[in-house]
Parts: sequence; structure tokens; C-alpha cells
Amino acid sequence: MAVNIARIDYQGNTQWGRPSGESITLLPIPCSTTGELISAYSADELKSMNGPEVTLSHVKILSPVTTNQQFVCQGANYRQHMIESGVDPDAKSFNMIFTKAASCICPADSPVIRPRHVKLLDYEVELGLVLKQTIESAIEVSPESILDYVAGLVIVNDYSARDIQIPQMQFYKGKSFRTFGPVGPWLCLLEPGDDAYLLNLDLELKVDGEIRQRDNTSNLVFQPAETLTELSGVQDFAPGDLLATGTPAGCALAAPSPRVQRLMGLIPEQTKWRLFVNAQSKRTQYLQPGQTVTTTIRSQCGSIDLGTQTNRVVAE
Repeated sequence: MAVNIARIDYQGNTQWGRPSGESITLLPIPCSTTGELISAYSADELKSMNGPEVTLSHVKILSPVTTNQQFVCQGANYRQHMIESGVDPDAKSFNMIFTKAASCICPADSPVIRPRHVKLLDYEVELGLVLKQTIESAIEVSPESILDYVAGLVIVNDYSARDIQIPQMQFYKGKSFRTFGPVGPWLCLLEPGDDAYLLNLDLELKVDGEIRQRDNTSNLVFQPAETLTELSGVQDFAPGDLLATGTPAGCALAAPSPRVQRLMGLIPEQTKWRLFVNAQSKRTQYLQPGQTVTTTIRSQCGSIDLGTQTNRVVAE
């Protein structure tokens, strides 16, 4: 059975713990990075490890994925999100891949800082896969072998500055501002038999208590096994690296209609993107300073619960 692990600051020391209810067991683990933890210990070993117990209110929860790890992402990977992004899901035959700067990784309860020049701040709840082993050549990953390559799961919120990402065609820059990648609070380490949960987890995101996104990982278009197979033919991975698997429908971004897109193709670039930003700015779904974003991912049976992220939006 899966076990949740937390990376914490306790009395000025960074260490690992096993949360349970309102308390956390401090574990005697010397690992400083996520990769070191995953390489050194199995879920079963961490589940049975003993240590002193303290209340959660006495520790600061850090990101369970450390900033030395790669942060790779899938885009438009739920059918309805493809449609709202202006992509025909029946015509799209490729897996959209991009990266975020590891420096945007931050704790689950971090404030999200909206840069001064950003007007269109968007949210994206995503299931994050934390990888288990080194990959240095093309491999074939199947649903049956997925847990040979995936150690655990985390919540990721892929915050995005749409007025940078879209007009400048800069996914990396628009999604990599500091604090744009809260991860955690828990790293849920999986055990044999837990693979069935990968495609049966409920994702939910609320803004000030209003549900904006809700879906299930069964609706992923490109699933973890085929994505890892594809990416293994492109790049290397190390234990602890993070793969965010895409977000459901319900983002603030609204793609222009096909007719409007055709018309926009006839006008100068500067005018086109000024009109785009002006139109998007009228949408009240974009995040404003003072709003609170809450995200959860869990199985319906409760066996997998990745905790809750709570981020308050603040102006730079």
C-alpha cells in the first residue's frame, strides 16, 4: 500500500517525515535530494521506519521534489482541455512536451507571486509523476511495468502567464517565473499493485471555493507508459525527476474561435496580440491578488491522497 512522505523544515533542519493526521513521524534519513531518497529507500522501508513524532503545526512543509531535479511537462493532455485550447483532439496525433525551470518549484502552501508585467495569470492542476530510476536510452514502458519507472505521485500546479506564453510563443518563460510550480505537500510512494490508481485519480481545483477544474486521470489522452516510452527516446532522466501529466478543462484561458483565428492571421503581429490580450483581460477567471487557489488529487476510495495545496495570489 502507498505511503506519503514529506520533506520538512523542523527547528531549522531539513529532513524527511511520514505524515499521519495532525502529526508527523521524523525519519532518520540523511538524503538531501528527492533522487537520493528514492534511490536509497523503498516505500515499504519508509512505511516501517520509526522516529520521534511531532505535530504538523511545528514543522514547515517543503516541496518533496528538490530543485536539482528536472521538471518536464505534458500540455493539452485531457480531451476537453484540448478543445478549450483550440485543438481538435481527433486531429492531434502528437504528445506536447515542454519544460519548466526547476527554480519555480516551491512548497505546496507558497504564495504565488504575479509579476508586475503579467495580467493573465492562470492555474493548472496536474498529477506529477516522480521517476524511479535512471533512463539513458530508449525503452518500452507498458502499463504493467510502469511502477518500474514511476516511484511516486505529487500534486503540481502549473501556473502560467498567458500574456507571455501565447503572444511570445514562450512556454518555458511564461510558465517558469519563481513560485509558478508548487509541488506537494506529500510525495506518495507507490508499491506493487498501486499501478491501477494512476488512471483513476480525481483532480480538483477551486478558486476562492469555486470549482474551476474537476476531472479524473482516466481521461488522460497520452498515458504515463506511452509518454515515458516516447520521452526515453529523446532525453535522459534521473531518479526524482518530475513529469507533470497535463491539466483538465476549466483554465482561465479561452482560445479564440476558428473564425476569429483566421481573421487574426490577416492582421499585423503586434495588433493581433494586443487584441488577444485585451480580449483575455475581460475574462474574470484569471487570477487576481488576494485570491486563493486550492487543489487536491485523491482516489475515490481514499487509499491515495496527495494532500491539499493552498496558494494565495500576491502581487509582486
